[in-house]
Amino acid sequence: MSRMGFFTDTSLCIGCKACEVACKEWNQVPEDGLDFTAMSFDNTKGLSADSWRHVAFIEQRKPVGASQANLGSDFRWLMSSDVCKHCTDAACLDVCPTGALFRTEFGTVVVQQDVCNGCGYCVPACPYGVIGKREQDGRVWKCTLCYDRLGVGMEPACAKACPTNSIQFGELEELRVRAGGRVEQLHQAGVLDARLYGHDPSDGVGGDGAFFLLLDEPEVYGLPPGPHVTTRELPRMWRNAAIAGAGLMGAVCASLLGRR
Repeated sequence: MSRMGFFTDTSLCIGCKACEVACKEWNQVPEDGLDFTAMSFDNTKGLSADSWRHVAFIEQRKPVGASQANLGSDFRWLMSSDVCKHCTDAACLDVCPTGALFRTEFGTVVVQQDVCNGCGYCVPACPYGVIGKREQDGRVWKCTLCYDRLGVGMEPACAKACPTNSIQFGELEELRVRAGGRVEQLHQAGVLDARLYGHDPSDGVGGDGAFFLLLDEPEVYGLPPGPHVTTRELPRMWRNAAIAGAGLMGAVCASLLGRR
């Protein structure tokens, strides 16, 4: 079966938050407050156990088009609907001691709530800070890419609800081709800052199952510039630890035999 995923084109996002609402309604994610800080239209502030989709609002003192002359007063909104990346090399899978996290037949990463023991090892392991623990039950929750909908041939609720097609769902390889064409289109239109994020299978997480077209550096959107799977070095570390342990045991044995 082909691997499925998301391509989020932030140049099309209008910040309507329909994806957030659809995600909560379909997955019965609890309401997590309307925290209007008077600093932004963003009331969820980030991904969490109770926010599986998060629409970021970034206001920049930057002209929308190159023809605008008064650079001192121009600004633009950057909007992006963030979500779990469903990494190819997923550290959360590596550290889960109960097997609660598993890779589905669609290539996505899902938490089995009836198996999760709330240990929280996956929370710091995620290079994107996606996974969170729910205070009410102590278990971890995150986007499932609507695993139940995929199983019956439906697209995820967030993609279905997006009115501008900013969130696009489909076969991952086809989405990568589509995304490359979109970047070329924007470059030809003079939007030279357009770039892809998370699409490269040779990056630090083996490529993301949910990747993005951004209009600025990843840090502007609150994304790490060089995500790296935190468990990639575990085999080497365990091997070195075993060698060191064997050496120490040999030295102890030699010392004891010398005393005799």
